[in-house]
Amino acid sequence: MDNPATPLDEVRANIAKACKASRREPADITLIAVSKTHPVETIEPLLEQGQRVFGENRVQEAQGKWPELRERYPDVELHLIGQLQSNKAEDAVELFDCIHGLDRKSLVKALGKAMEKSGKRVPCFVQVNIGSEEQKGGCDIADLPGLLEQARAADIPVIGLMCIPPADIEPAPFFALLAKLADENGLDQLSMGMSGDYETAVMLGATHVRVGTALFGKRG
Repeated sequence: MDNPATPLDEVRANIAKACKASRREPADITLIAVSKTHPVETIEPLLEQGQRVFGENRVQEAQGKWPELRERYPDVELHLIGQLQSNKAEDAVELFDCIHGLDRKSLVKALGKAMEKSGKRVPCFVQVNIGSEEQKGGCDIADLPGLLEQARAADIPVIGLMCIPPADIEPAPFFALLAKLADENGLDQLSMGMSGDYETAVMLGATHVRVGTALFGKRG
């Protein structure tokens, strides 16, 4: 009897379908399993199935569970996907392999100093407030060129742009806008798409999708 498909199998299959429809290769898409708020025992089954890229949104929470997991799974890649406080920059640079929330000049300054001190240059995505929502993090679209210039001057390796579109609105125009902004600024990586819209994001150029609920179920 065949083993039933796991949520990870289903998400990977959906990514492959979206790639086929948009003439892309599934190997070009990085699936980030968003493990924030989930304990080690919930994360481990995905590790056993071969998933190696995970996302956390709090430095402190990640410090509590990933060092021990990384001893057993040393090839894990850890992404910080939440908003980063400047005073946690050193800890973030030490722990994470990629940072998705670079969104303001004070954080550029803090990360630049932390990377200089550690000698570790962590790739970063600049988060754009793509829907101009007051309650959301991310730099304003108009401020993007200046922030990129400052980050590059600080020797921070900016590899792409990240966004979270407004809730309950068709996300495709926002994904398309982020892709256009990335192209205009000479960036080729896009962190966009979550459990409800990652297939759309892939079809519009996402290179990194951040999927939590579809892999882990709803948090209690």
